[in-house]
Amino acid sequence: MNGNTPYAGQPGDVPAGRRTDEDIPELTPTQRRTLRAGLTTVAARTREFLPDEYVVGGQVTTGVDGPRATVAVQPPVGSAVTAGLAPDFEASEPIGIEERDELARDLAARAALQVKQAMTDDVTPVGG
Repeated sequence: MNGNTPYAGQPGDVPAGRRTDEDIPELTPTQRRTLRAGLTTVAARTREFLPDEYVVGGQVTTGVDGPRATVAVQPPVGSAVTAGLAPDFEASEPIGIEERDELARDLAARAALQVKQAMTDDVTPVGG
């Protein structure tokens, strides 16, 4: 049954459950730099929406399906918020301009929500 799937491996060549190296796309150095530049832009735009207490970062990894870009925000309290992207290298930009802006706004909003959910009603508001 497993022999029917592309992930079953080829006898004597690829272990079952693994993909061949030819199946996983490799990034060229130029593509990796372009992808990192896009991530840097998303991280910078996300920081613009948030106070300094939030930590924002990004990284490029190679997963089972090929290259992935991940941006993460760690709020001062609450859980970290992440967004993973599968870049499109067929397009002129692996992460589109509109997608960068939308992603930055979404990450900032979700990180702010994490803080709100982590706070309890026992906290006395400052000012007022």
